[in-house]
Amino acid sequence: MGGLQAAAVAQIKEICGRYKDEKTPLMMILSDIQNEYGYIPLEVQEIVSQETGISVAEIYGVVTFYSFFSLTPKGKYVIGCCLGTACYVKGAQQVIDKFSEILKIKPGQTSEDGMFTLDALRCIGACGIAPAVTINGTVYPKMTVGQVPGIIKHYLDAEKEGATA
Repeated sequence: MGGLQAAAVAQIKEICGRYKDEKTPLMMILSDIQNEYGYIPLEVQEIVSQETGISVAEIYGVVTFYSFFSLTPKGKYVIGCCLGTACYVKGAQQVIDKFSEILKIKPGQTSEDGMFTLDALRCIGACGIAPAVTINGTVYPKMTVGQVPGIIKHYLDAEKEGATA
């Protein structure tokens, strides 16, 4: 979002204005901004601070505490690998390691082409289908290391088809 455009600033101010009558509006404001832009960089936090009177330090603390907020842009496809106890015991670490190896990124990073973000998640409540992986809301149950290359290929092929269509 570097060097925010006037329209983006106006949109952020409008989002802040939606919650001016709320006693504790910060989570709602940040959630709406995250949904709109995909991340909440420092310059956006500064605008929220100006509009709400909440310190940048407090806003930054909330953004960095909750895993669903991000300071940096996410990839087009966000791969979430559950590392909760049930998933971990059934091989989730090896699955995330394989994603990491193929995509050449570590958990919390986005691939250079902006296609994939790899996230290590704590329990997602899918213990019965462990190890579980989510990609943009689609759940992949009982993942194995052997399935990882095919899943990545599926998303890359979908991109190629979309580009030629």
